[in-house]
Amino acid sequence: MSLNRWSRKLHRWGAILTIVPVFLVIVTGLLLQVKKEVQWVQPPTMRGAPGVATVDWEAILSATQQIPEANVSTWADIDRLDVRPDRSLIKIQCRNRWEVQIDWSTGEVLHSAYRRSDWIETLHDGSFFGEISKYYVFLPSGLILLGLWLSGAYLWYLPIHVRRNKRRNKRHADVTSSHDGS
Repeated sequence: MSLNRWSRKLHRWGAILTIVPVFLVIVTGLLLQVKKEVQWVQPPTMRGAPGVATVDWEAILSATQQIPEANVSTWADIDRLDVRPDRSLIKIQCRNRWEVQIDWSTGEVLHSAYRRSDWIETLHDGSFFGEISKYYVFLPSGLILLGLWLSGAYLWYLPIHVRRNKRRNKRHADVTSSHDGS
């Protein structure tokens, strides 16, 4: 089977096989590209009052417990802390995807909102659907997409290559016929 024919078959069947995962990767990738600009995806990062970090662990937990939507009663309900010294800020990301931002010098809650960017990221890489889906659906889809890109580049270049060869052969034929005619 010629490379041209193989590329066309890969394009046809690859596109059909990967239509859902690739669509999901594209849409979630676009959302992740603008996550800092779209508050629906990720809450804006606030800025605390300049000062020295004086908030202790108990104050962090207490401030987070004040937010009913965060649903925090113990440290087990908190997924991670993101400390931003340049903004005098601590972001507390709860297991239920709620984010609480506190001033690291006063302990005051500056902002509280639902954070979708981590969930969108799990959709983007396929891990939302489980490890099996991640490795046996999304990874092969990525490899097929790479094949589509390579075969598409080949199919794009092929007519250019053919035209160049025709021009080169025509010039060669013209040069040969002018030498034969002298």
